[in-house]
Amino acid sequence: MLFNLSRHTSGLSDTLIKLPRDAWAQWISPETLMAQVRNTAPFLEARLRVTEPGSLIELGNSSDGFLRILANWQNILRSGLTRDEQLQEYFALCLACHHATVATFVPTDVDTKIRGILWRESRDPEVLRPMLRLSLAARAWTEDGISVRSVRGVSGHNGEHWSAIAGGLGRLLELGDMASAEEAQAAIEAEIDREQAIFNEVAAERDAELDLLRLSMTMAHNRGDLTQGMGFWKKTTAPLMEHLATRGRFEVAVRIYQHTGLSSEGHRHYPLRPVKALRRSAVTLLPLCPFLDDWGRVVARLEESHEVLAALVIGSQKVQGQQGYYRAIAGMLAASSGAFERAAARMPNGAQRLLRSAGVRKMIDVPRVSFESMMRKRGRTALAIFGAKASIEFSEARLHGLKQK
Repeated sequence: MLFNLSRHTSGLSDTLIKLPRDAWAQWISPETLMAQVRNTAPFLEARLRVTEPGSLIELGNSSDGFLRILANWQNILRSGLTRDEQLQEYFALCLACHHATVATFVPTDVDTKIRGILWRESRDPEVLRPMLRLSLAARAWTEDGISVRSVRGVSGHNGEHWSAIAGGLGRLLELGDMASAEEAQAAIEAEIDREQAIFNEVAAERDAELDLLRLSMTMAHNRGDLTQGMGFWKKTTAPLMEHLATRGRFEVAVRIYQHTGLSSEGHRHYPLRPVKALRRSAVTLLPLCPFLDDWGRVVARLEESHEVLAALVIGSQKVQGQQGYYRAIAGMLAASSGAFERAAARMPNGAQRLLRSAGVRKMIDVPRVSFESMMRKRGRTALAIFGAKASIEFSEARLHGLKQK
C-alpha cells in the first residue's frame, strides 16, 4: 500500500527512502564532541588555526597530531566516505578529543569507544590497522597546555593511550592479525617496563617521597586503564590478558596508593565542574591531588575566586577522606588572607557556615610543611613495608620456579 501511495506522492516517497546512516549515528555526533571540547578547554581554540585537507586518521603522526585532528574535524563530514572510512575518522576524532580533555574538568565521555566499542564495528583488519597506527602514534602527542599531571615523564595520558592500544590488540588478535597484535603487545609491555623503571629510580632516590606518591597514584590509574582496555576482549584471549595483568600489576605502587590515603583523591572532581572560570585557561588545570597548595594560590587570583572557594568547601564534605580540597583552600588563604575573607563573604550562606566549622578550620590550618612532611612519612613507611614484601614474594616465586625446573 505504501508503494502505491509513493507512486502518486513524490514528496511522501522522499520521506520513505531510508538513507544510509553515518557510522557514528548511534553515538555522540562529531559536532557535539567538538562543542564539548570547546566547553571544557576553550583555551585550545587559539591552537586550532591550521586547516588541512584529507583524512583525520592520517593527521595524527606528529607531536601535535591531536590538535591537527581537532582543527580539521569537519573533514569527517566530507562526502564520498565509505562506512569503514567514517569509522576510522570517528575513531581519530574520539581519540583526539579524549587526549585533549581527559585532564580537564569535564572530559569527553568517549573512553569506552576508543577502548573497545569502535574496534568491534569492523571485522576487517585492513580497516582496523590504521586505527592501531594512530593509537601508537598518539603516545608521542604533547601534553603541553592540556595537563599538569605528569611526574617524571609518567602521566595518566600514558594509561589512556595503552587502553586504546589494548582495545586494538584484543580485536586484532581475535581476528587473527598476529603481526599487528604483536606490535600492540610490544608497545604496551614497553610502557609497562618504562613506568616500572622510573618508579624504581624514584623509590631509590633520597627525599623523593612526594614524587613517589604522585607516581603511585598515576600508575594505579594506568593499571586500571589497561584492565578496562582488556575488558572488551573475548575469552579466547584470556592467557594474554592474564600475562599483561600480571606484568602490569605495579604491585608496590598500587599498595602505596591504597595505604597512604591517596585512593580517596582519585575521584572525578564533580564538585569543581560547575565552576566555568576554572576552564578558561590552562593555568587553572588541576594538578594531582592532594598536593594543591600552589594551585590554591593560583585560583585565589581569579575574579570568581568565591565560586572556586565555595565549590572546594562543599566538595570537601562530599568526597570522604580526601585532603586535596583542604590543601587548595589553605593555598588560597596563604595567598592573601584579606582576599580570602572577601571571597568567603561572597559565598552562599551554607558554604560560609561550613567554612567556619571546626572540622574544616582544623584541616585548612595545617601548615603546608606539616602536611607534606606527614605525606612523606606515609610514603616512606609504605615503601618500606610493601617494597620489602614484594622482594620476598619475588624471591619465593623465583625459587619455586627453579625447583620446578
